[in-house]
Formats: sequence, C-alpha cells, structure tokens
Amino acid sequence: MHRITSSQSPDEETLEALEEALILADVGPTVALRLVENLRQVAVGDESPRERLREAMLEILARSSSAVSAPSKNQPHVVLLVGVNGSGKTTSVAKLAARYVAQGHSVILGAADTFRAAAVEQLEVWGERLNVQVISHTAGGDPAAVVYDTCAAGRSRGVDIVLIDTAGRLHTKDNLMAELSKIHKTAGKVIEGAPNEVWLVLDATTGQNGLRQAEDFLRYVGVTGLVLAKLDGSAKGGVVLSIAETLDLPIRFVGTGEEIDSLAPFDAEAYVNGLMGQD
Repeated sequence: MHRITSSQSPDEETLEALEEALILADVGPTVALRLVENLRQVAVGDESPRERLREAMLEILARSSSAVSAPSKNQPHVVLLVGVNGSGKTTSVAKLAARYVAQGHSVILGAADTFRAAAVEQLEVWGERLNVQVISHTAGGDPAAVVYDTCAAGRSRGVDIVLIDTAGRLHTKDNLMAELSKIHKTAGKVIEGAPNEVWLVLDATTGQNGLRQAEDFLRYVGVTGLVLAKLDGSAKGGVVLSIAETLDLPIRFVGTGEEIDSLAPFDAEAYVNGLMGQD
C-alpha cells in the first residue's frame, strides 16, 4: 500500500496492486473492492488517495464502534468469552482480569472450559498470581453448571466483574454451538440481564475464516464485541475491517504480546496505520 503516496488520482495499475495488497492483508475481496472504488472518486487536487483510503477505513471502524457497558453498582457485570479452539480465550481472560484488578475492580473467574484440563489449571495459576478466585468443576463436567456457580458466587460476594472462560468450539458444529447457547441462558437465570457482554476472541492470523466465525457466534450467542488476540504475530489482521463492515461488531481489545499486561483497548487509528505500513 506504500505506492499510494501522491496527491494525484492513482492509475489503474496502482489501484489493482492496492486491491491485491488489501486482500493479502485479509481485508477480504468485498471490502477491498469497495475501498478501491472509493479511491477512483478522488479528484486531482483533492486530499491524497492515501489519506482518503485511511479515512475510509476509519469510517468503517467508527460505524461499528460502541461504548463498553459499564459495571453496575447493584450486581456483577458478566462477560462471557467465546471462540474457536486455540484462539487465545484463556489468556485473554487472564489479561482482562489483570486489567480490571489494576483499575480497582473486584473480579471472579469462571473456568467453564471443562473439556481441556490445562485450561482450568492455566486459569487457576493466573488466579493465584492476581489474587482472584477461580470457580471450577471436575474435568468433563457440565460447563453450564460452572457458569451458574460462578455467577452465583459473584452475586453473593458482591464482586464487580465476572469473567467466564468457555471451551473452544468449532463454529461449524451445531451441537457445540447449541451448548454455548445453554451457557448463555444459564448466566441470565442467576443474574438478570447476564451476560452483559459476549466477546468473541479472534486470532488475528485467522484470515477471512474469522468473518465466518463471527457470523456463527453472533447467531448463537449474540456476540457484542471482539477481542483480537495475537495481533503482534501478524502483519495482517485485516479481517477486522470485514467484520466491522459486515456485522457492525466493535473491537474491544487487542492482544499485543504474551505478558499479562499485553492487552490494550482497540485504537482504530493505530490499527489502520499498522495495516497501511505506517508507524
């Protein structure tokens, strides 16, 4: 995308190269074509094509943005994290817990990934480090029961934030996705209106398959936002634009490393600059 530099309207060869670069960055063919068509409208003497491209990307992200709902003083704020296997959910839960604790909130964690024993152990290790309680059951147990007990414990102890880790599941497996719907409903039986947020943890390297994941998880559990994990390991992450444009889902946080504090609120300008190869 570095070829778009002059204040003149780009020629057709440059536009075709740009469209290819956008697709290779996982922006997706539909959105890439729309962005390139927008550039064709740049008149000589107007703002530079590069700046117009940047503004068009920011406009897409702005349309899908919305404020994160604030914790209530009367009941716990429940956040359910979902996603496919290996997307980084458990690590993201720990990072979110660290962030909320640093802000002065009381937090409780629910280890509802009962299918992967290592997930429970991993969360318990983080819980000890952060001095945060983790609610868990035996391996292979009912994840909905874990959600019930976690929400009940959060309510009885008056904590501010309940973060629930769930098992990775293929978005194409209807039975597993139906189970996730059950988990979602269980939270609402304990705390009215819960979960307050459902965040899909998406691997930034996943490419356009991330759009399909977002579509399916949105259909089953009403995803309210994205946590983009492993952005540090990918020069791409362009699927975010496709998801924002197609589904109007906001990006809440991005993971930028392995450390517990390597989680930051999504910065649209920094993201677009990175996608365009700017510092």
